[in-house]
Amino acid sequence: MPLKKGKSKKVISSNVKELLHNYKEKGTIGTSHPKSMKQAQKQAAAIAYSKARKR
Repeated sequence: MPLKKGKSKKVISSNVKELLHNYKEKGTIGTSHPKSMKQAQKQAAAIAYSKARKR
């Protein structure tokens, strides 16, 4: 599912949740394969905040 557009905390949180859900299912976030859940969380947050800045 594509990430939502927006800058609110609710949208950013939703996007992080979506990315982590994908990581738990497939073991990937986009095309990368984080080694641990902690690294996946950091990467998901970075992607979500980056998406929020682009709008």
